Formats: sequence, structure tokens, C-alpha cells
Amino acid sequence: MYAIVRCGGRQEKVALDDVVTVDKLAGQAGESITLTALLVVDGDRVISDPAEVGRYQVTADIVGDAAGPKINMIQYKNKTGYRRRLGHRQKYTQVRITGIGTETKGSETKGSETKGKARAASKAKAEEA
Repeated sequence: MYAIVRCGGRQEKVALDDVVTVDKLAGQAGESITLTALLVVDGDRVISDPAEVGRYQVTADIVGDAAGPKINMIQYKNKTGYRRRLGHRQKYTQVRITGIGTETKGSETKGSETKGKARAASKAKAEEA
């Protein structure tokens, strides 16, 4: 299962447990965010209808900040002695995708395989005891 999400004016293809670098987001490391899904692919089923895709949520945790490569620029005008050196380094945020699925009761999401298996195992242990 994977999804195409919009984040910071760009679109990214994400799957569960992917770490994606996106434009700078407000928030601290460890905070959870929700991204807008544009398309969801679940096996052989492709969901692109805006009404149906609106039910899907992509949740992610902020891992930390990152910086892009250094870009050097030089401005020069002939015969005037004008030279100017500039540099730029774009700021990014790295996020880890924690869930893709429809919203169900509480904060659980359907389609999040690792969380679903862990919850099922813990419920089975609780019922046995």
C-alpha cells in the first residue's frame, strides 16, 4: 500500500515506514502531523476519487531538520570591479510515515500493518490472562 501526498507545494510517493524529506515544516522532532492524500494504491485497487480519497489519512512523525546542498552563486560585471559571491542552503524537514488508511474509532488507522498486528497481539494476550 502506498499513497501520493501533498506537502509543501510538492507531491511525494510514500509508503509505511518511509522517511521522506519535505520542505520545512513548523514543529519539533517527535510531533505527529497529518498529510493530505491525493491518491491511494492498495494492492490492485487505485483510489483517486476526491470524495473517497478524502476519507484516507496519512500520518507521519517529524524525525528532524535537514539541509540541502550548498548552492554557490557569483555575480560579476565586466570592467567595473563589481563581484559578489552568494550562497544558499535550503532547509528541509524529515518525516517518517506511520500510517496510511481510513479513519476509524479513536486514533487508529486501518491499513497500518505494523500497528494493527501489535494491537491484535496485545489484545490476544489480555484476553488469555
